[in-house]
Amino acid sequence: MALEIVENLCTACAACEPVCPNEAISLVKRKYVIEPEKCTECEGEFDVPQCLDVCPIEDCIVPA
Repeated sequence: MALEIVENLCTACAACEPVCPNEAISLVKRKYVIEPEKCTECEGEFDVPQCLDVCPIEDCIVPA
């Protein structure tokens, strides 16, 4: 399973990118995106996905 960033909700605050242990988050056209093939939802590493934990916008990061 993977997560995705809702493009129209993303403010490009950059909080999510440095906390991703899989380097699955990158800036594309001034918005952040999650590469689904790299995203593991932090399973086995953290209790909750780290991007969700730091994102200041509710419902910006959702299951893909």
